[in-house]
Amino acid sequence: MELEKEVLLPMTIFIKKVLLGTCTGISFVDSTPLRVCRNQRVLIHKTFEGLAGRGKCSMGWFFGFKLHLIINDKGEILNFMFTPGNVDDREPLKQGKFMENIKGKLCADKGYIGQALFENLFLNGIQLVTKVKNNMKNSLMSIADKILLRKRALIETVNDELKNIAQIEHSRHRSFNNFIANSLSAIAAYCFFEKKPAIDVNFVNDGQLAIF
Repeated sequence: MELEKEVLLPMTIFIKKVLLGTCTGISFVDSTPLRVCRNQRVLIHKTFEGLAGRGKCSMGWFFGFKLHLIINDKGEILNFMFTPGNVDDREPLKQGKFMENIKGKLCADKGYIGQALFENLFLNGIQLVTKVKNNMKNSLMSIADKILLRKRALIETVNDELKNIAQIEHSRHRSFNNFIANSLSAIAAYCFFEKKPAIDVNFVNDGQLAIF
Protein backbone atom coordinates (compact mmCIF):
# COMPACT_ATOMS: atom_id res chain seq x y z
CA MET A 1 0.00 0.00 0.00
CA GLU A 2 2.87 2.39 0.78
CA LEU A 3 4.60 1.65 -2.51
CA GLU A 4 1.43 1.99 -4.63
CA LYS A 5 1.53 5.78 -4.84
CA GLU A 6 5.15 5.71 -6.00
CA VAL A 7 4.29 3.78 -9.17
CA LEU A 8 1.25 5.86 -10.20
CA LEU A 9 3.18 8.24 -12.44
CA PRO A 10 5.34 5.55 -14.12
CA MET A 11 2.24 3.39 -14.68
CA THR A 12 0.34 6.31 -16.23
CA ILE A 13 3.23 7.05 -18.59
CA PHE A 14 3.56 3.36 -19.48
CA ILE A 15 -0.13 3.10 -20.36
CA LYS A 16 -0.23 6.38 -22.29
CA LYS A 17 2.99 5.80 -24.26
CA VAL A 18 3.04 2.01 -24.74
CA LEU A 19 -0.30 0.28 -24.18
CA LEU A 20 -2.83 2.56 -25.89
CA GLY A 21 -3.97 1.67 -29.40
CA THR A 22 -3.75 3.61 -32.66
CA CYS A 23 -6.64 5.52 -34.24
CA THR A 24 -7.99 3.76 -37.33
CA GLY A 25 -10.36 6.53 -38.42
CA ILE A 26 -13.35 4.90 -36.68
CA SER A 27 -13.67 5.58 -32.95
CA PHE A 28 -16.29 5.24 -30.23
CA VAL A 29 -16.62 7.40 -27.11
CA ASP A 30 -18.63 6.82 -23.94
CA SER A 31 -18.52 7.32 -20.20
CA THR A 32 -19.27 4.84 -17.45
CA PRO A 33 -19.88 5.49 -13.75
CA LEU A 34 -17.39 4.28 -11.14
CA ARG A 35 -19.35 4.14 -7.90
CA VAL A 36 -17.37 4.50 -4.68
CA CYS A 37 -20.20 3.73 -2.28
CA ARG A 38 -23.87 2.83 -2.20
CA ASN A 39 -26.40 5.64 -2.48
CA GLN A 40 -27.50 5.03 1.11
CA ARG A 41 -24.00 5.94 2.35
CA VAL A 42 -23.43 9.11 0.29
CA LEU A 43 -24.05 11.51 3.19
CA ILE A 44 -21.62 9.72 5.52
CA HIS A 45 -18.95 8.85 2.95
CA LYS A 46 -15.61 10.45 3.87
CA THR A 47 -12.89 8.91 1.68
CA PHE A 48 -13.72 10.91 -1.45
CA GLU A 49 -15.37 13.91 0.18
CA GLY A 50 -14.71 16.94 -2.01
CA LEU A 51 -13.39 14.77 -4.87
CA ALA A 52 -16.23 12.55 -6.07
CA GLY A 53 -19.54 13.89 -7.33
CA ARG A 54 -23.13 12.77 -7.58
CA GLY A 55 -24.20 12.09 -11.15
CA LYS A 56 -26.90 10.34 -13.09
CA CYS A 57 -26.56 7.61 -15.69
CA SER A 58 -28.95 5.25 -17.46
CA MET A 59 -29.06 3.11 -14.30
CA GLY A 60 -30.00 6.02 -12.04
CA TRP A 61 -28.15 8.24 -9.55
CA PHE A 62 -24.70 7.35 -8.28
CA PHE A 63 -21.88 8.85 -6.19
CA GLY A 64 -18.34 8.57 -7.51
CA PHE A 65 -16.42 9.25 -10.67
CA LYS A 66 -16.82 8.84 -14.41
CA LEU A 67 -14.43 7.01 -16.69
CA HIS A 68 -14.44 8.58 -20.16
CA LEU A 69 -13.15 6.20 -22.85
CA ILE A 70 -12.31 6.44 -26.53
CA ILE A 71 -11.73 3.16 -28.35
CA ASN A 72 -11.15 2.14 -31.97
CA ASP A 73 -13.00 -0.52 -33.97
CA LYS A 74 -10.52 -3.14 -32.72
CA GLY A 75 -11.56 -2.61 -29.12
CA GLU A 76 -8.25 -0.93 -28.25
CA ILE A 77 -8.34 2.01 -25.81
CA LEU A 78 -7.14 5.21 -27.48
CA ASN A 79 -7.46 7.51 -24.48
CA PHE A 80 -9.16 7.76 -21.09
CA MET A 81 -9.97 10.35 -18.45
CA PHE A 82 -11.38 10.32 -14.92
CA THR A 83 -13.76 13.07 -13.78
CA PRO A 84 -16.18 13.55 -10.86
CA GLY A 85 -19.55 11.95 -11.46
CA ASN A 86 -21.34 15.28 -11.98
CA VAL A 87 -19.21 16.34 -15.00
CA ASP A 88 -21.00 16.51 -18.35
CA ASP A 89 -19.99 13.78 -20.79
CA ARG A 90 -19.12 16.38 -23.43
CA GLU A 91 -16.55 18.23 -21.33
CA PRO A 92 -13.57 15.91 -22.04
CA LEU A 93 -14.18 16.24 -25.79
CA LYS A 94 -13.57 19.98 -25.48
CA GLN A 95 -10.02 19.36 -24.27
CA GLY A 96 -7.40 19.04 -26.99
CA LYS A 97 -5.21 16.68 -24.96
CA PHE A 98 -7.99 14.12 -24.64
CA MET A 99 -8.71 14.25 -28.38
CA GLU A 100 -5.06 14.14 -29.39
CA ASN A 101 -4.40 11.77 -32.32
CA ILE A 102 -8.15 11.14 -32.83
CA LYS A 103 -9.28 11.61 -36.43
CA GLY A 104 -12.14 10.50 -38.65
CA LYS A 105 -15.55 9.40 -37.38
CA LEU A 106 -16.34 9.46 -33.66
CA CYS A 107 -19.54 7.61 -32.73
CA ALA A 108 -21.35 8.56 -29.53
CA ASP A 109 -24.75 8.41 -27.85
CA LYS A 110 -27.30 11.22 -27.57
CA GLY A 111 -25.62 12.62 -24.47
CA TYR A 112 -22.88 14.07 -26.67
CA ILE A 113 -25.18 16.11 -28.92
CA GLY A 114 -24.16 19.77 -29.15
CA GLN A 115 -23.85 22.10 -32.12
CA ALA A 116 -20.82 23.96 -30.77
CA LEU A 117 -19.06 20.69 -29.89
CA PHE A 118 -19.80 19.22 -33.32
CA GLU A 119 -18.41 22.26 -35.11
CA ASN A 120 -15.30 22.42 -32.94
CA LEU A 121 -14.50 18.74 -33.52
CA PHE A 122 -15.22 19.05 -37.23
CA LEU A 123 -12.66 21.84 -37.54
CA ASN A 124 -10.11 19.46 -36.00
CA GLY A 125 -10.79 16.66 -38.48
CA ILE A 126 -13.29 14.71 -36.35
CA GLN A 127 -16.86 13.97 -37.43
CA LEU A 128 -19.11 13.39 -34.41
CA VAL A 129 -21.79 10.85 -35.33
CA THR A 130 -24.82 10.56 -33.02
CA LYS A 131 -28.49 9.72 -33.23
CA VAL A 132 -30.94 12.60 -32.88
CA LYS A 133 -33.30 13.20 -29.98
CA ASN A 134 -37.05 12.87 -30.42
CA ASN A 135 -37.60 16.65 -30.29
CA MET A 136 -34.92 17.39 -32.91
CA LYS A 137 -35.27 17.69 -36.64
CA ASN A 138 -34.03 14.60 -38.41
CA SER A 139 -31.05 15.01 -40.72
CA LEU A 140 -29.79 12.95 -43.60
CA MET A 141 -27.21 10.35 -42.58
CA SER A 142 -25.19 8.04 -44.76
CA ILE A 143 -25.76 4.30 -44.60
CA ALA A 144 -22.19 3.87 -43.37
CA ASP A 145 -22.82 6.17 -40.38
CA LYS A 146 -26.07 4.37 -39.54
CA ILE A 147 -24.27 1.03 -39.55
CA LEU A 148 -21.52 2.39 -37.32
CA LEU A 149 -24.06 3.72 -34.81
CA ARG A 150 -25.60 0.25 -34.59
CA LYS A 151 -22.16 -1.05 -33.61
CA ARG A 152 -21.75 1.49 -30.80
CA ALA A 153 -22.48 -1.30 -28.33
CA LEU A 154 -18.83 -2.24 -28.83
CA ILE A 155 -17.72 0.33 -26.26
CA GLU A 156 -20.41 -0.86 -23.84
CA THR A 157 -18.80 -4.30 -24.04
CA VAL A 158 -15.40 -2.78 -23.26
CA ASN A 159 -16.86 -1.02 -20.21
CA ASP A 160 -18.44 -4.30 -19.13
CA GLU A 161 -15.12 -6.16 -19.36
CA LEU A 162 -13.34 -3.41 -17.42
CA LYS A 163 -15.87 -3.75 -14.61
CA ASN A 164 -16.56 -7.47 -14.51
CA ILE A 165 -13.20 -8.92 -15.58
CA ALA A 166 -10.62 -6.25 -14.75
CA GLN A 167 -12.54 -5.18 -11.60
CA ILE A 168 -12.13 -1.44 -12.16
CA GLU A 169 -15.12 -0.63 -9.92
CA HIS A 170 -15.51 -1.47 -6.24
CA SER A 171 -16.48 0.34 -3.03
CA ARG A 172 -13.60 -0.65 -0.76
CA HIS A 173 -11.19 2.18 -1.50
CA ARG A 174 -9.49 3.75 1.50
CA SER A 175 -7.71 6.60 -0.30
CA PHE A 176 -7.68 8.45 -3.62
CA ASN A 177 -4.28 6.93 -4.45
CA ASN A 178 -5.78 3.49 -3.99
CA PHE A 179 -8.63 4.37 -6.35
CA ILE A 180 -6.28 5.65 -9.08
CA ALA A 181 -3.91 2.68 -8.69
CA ASN A 182 -6.76 0.19 -8.97
CA SER A 183 -8.25 2.00 -11.99
CA LEU A 184 -4.95 2.26 -13.86
CA SER A 185 -4.18 -1.39 -13.12
CA ALA A 186 -7.53 -2.43 -14.56
CA ILE A 187 -6.96 -0.39 -17.74
CA ALA A 188 -3.45 -1.84 -18.12
CA ALA A 189 -4.80 -5.36 -17.60
CA TYR A 190 -7.45 -4.81 -20.29
CA CYS A 191 -4.80 -3.58 -22.74
CA PHE A 192 -3.04 -6.94 -22.31
CA PHE A 193 -6.17 -8.97 -23.08
CA GLU A 194 -5.37 -11.20 -26.07
CA LYS A 195 -8.93 -11.12 -27.35
CA LYS A 196 -10.77 -7.79 -27.26
CA PRO A 197 -14.30 -7.05 -28.51
CA ALA A 198 -14.01 -5.76 -32.08
CA ILE A 199 -15.89 -5.23 -35.32
CA ASP A 200 -14.64 -6.18 -38.76
CA VAL A 201 -14.79 -3.13 -41.01
CA ASN A 202 -14.10 -3.56 -44.72
CA PHE A 203 -14.66 -1.45 -47.81
CA VAL A 204 -15.95 -3.59 -50.67
CA ASN A 205 -15.14 -2.87 -54.30
CA ASP A 206 -18.20 -0.71 -54.98
CA GLY A 207 -17.15 1.72 -52.23
CA GLN A 208 -19.85 0.74 -49.75
CA LEU A 209 -19.01 0.04 -46.12
CA ALA A 210 -19.53 -3.50 -44.89
CA ILE A 211 -19.34 -4.57 -41.24
CA PHE A 212 -19.43 -8.21 -40.24
